[in-house]
Amino acid sequence: MSDRGQSRRVRKTGSTTRVSVDQYREDPLYPRIARAVEPILARGKVVAPVDVLIGMGILDPAKLQDWRLGRVPYLEKVIDCNLRRLSRLLRILRFHAYDLKLVPSTTAYMRWGKGPKQRLRFTKTGDGKLEEAYSRHFVWPGKGPFHPPSLGQESLRDTGSDGDDRHSQAREHQA
Repeated sequence: MSDRGQSRRVRKTGSTTRVSVDQYREDPLYPRIARAVEPILARGKVVAPVDVLIGMGILDPAKLQDWRLGRVPYLEKVIDCNLRRLSRLLRILRFHAYDLKLVPSTTAYMRWGKGPKQRLRFTKTGDGKLEEAYSRHFVWPGKGPFHPPSLGQESLRDTGSDGDDRHSQAREHQA
């Protein structure tokens, strides 16, 4: 089997299962994530992981406010979820946003209120990949309100293309 086929399989590490592109919709967290994303997109064009966490009831808005004001050292401290499940949730959110044709955009979270503007931390360890995953917003690039892709369209991911740049793939497909 090719290396590419290997990366799309479900990977088991100890007692945990790593979510893959092919089976993320089968994960028990997926319906809750999709239900949390829907009203966010109905209100606007940007899906932020913190908004999804609030929509799922995992993060209290008052605790998010405390973190933004610098009263909490890192966001994971006030999220009501274990860290392994939280990482899985962020990964599923990224796959779901890709399928909705939302464009990722990293956002700097700075402390609110008086005093020096300091970058806020999401994790206790400050791990770069996790910090980026939390700060990655997903933006609807179209004009007007969000409308989900029609089910009849073939997903660009299913064409077997190795690239991640959806826009260049679409231009090649049209040519």
